[in-house]
Amino acid sequence: MQEASLFIGIDIAKETLDVASSPAGLSRRLLHSEEAITELIGELTRCPVSLVVMEATGGLETRLASRMAAAGLPVAVVNPRQVRDFGKATGKLAKTDQLDAALIAQFAAAIRPQVRSLPDDEARSLAALVKRRAELVQMRMQEKLRLTHASGAPRAGIKEHILWLTERIGQLDVAITASVRASSIWRTRDDLLKAIPGIGQVTRTLLIARLPELGAL
Repeated sequence: MQEASLFIGIDIAKETLDVASSPAGLSRRLLHSEEAITELIGELTRCPVSLVVMEATGGLETRLASRMAAAGLPVAVVNPRQVRDFGKATGKLAKTDQLDAALIAQFAAAIRPQVRSLPDDEARSLAALVKRRAELVQMRMQEKLRLTHASGAPRAGIKEHILWLTERIGQLDVAITASVRASSIWRTRDDLLKAIPGIGQVTRTLLIARLPELGAL
């Protein structure tokens, strides 16, 4: 008799991993450690796993998802709102981490979100540069708004900070462009985007960083 396919839900916290399956049968809490992850992957690779689903949790999921994908397990990282909406629609609102893992497993079995390839180290590094650039641009915008209402000594300090932010944004633009041009795949996509009128270097690199699959189809 063929074993039923398992859909695995994992609720990730800084210190713990709660794991559940659909159909029910697997339910446990592990320490969020390298040793526990290795043990969990070993167990899941011996089971008829159709899909492992975890929520995006501000980067806490990256190590686990990457290691599972490298081990050949089908992994999907989903927006937590999707799981919450599913819980509301089915009347299964989780109140504990273990119940949350069970809800994620049920979501996996019912919705079957698409497995996507995870970004490699280069892509994550580029994304971090782009995120930092966006943060500095936002800070500069806020400082410019403050400048319109400032006077005296604070005004000079704000101007100095705006100049520093502009310089740092320029440095990040150079670093982002260098990262794109250092990759043969991204460089090809960058060259393709050059042919589109009105798209400058900064816009091209931001597009590639935010849409790494651009031009891959």
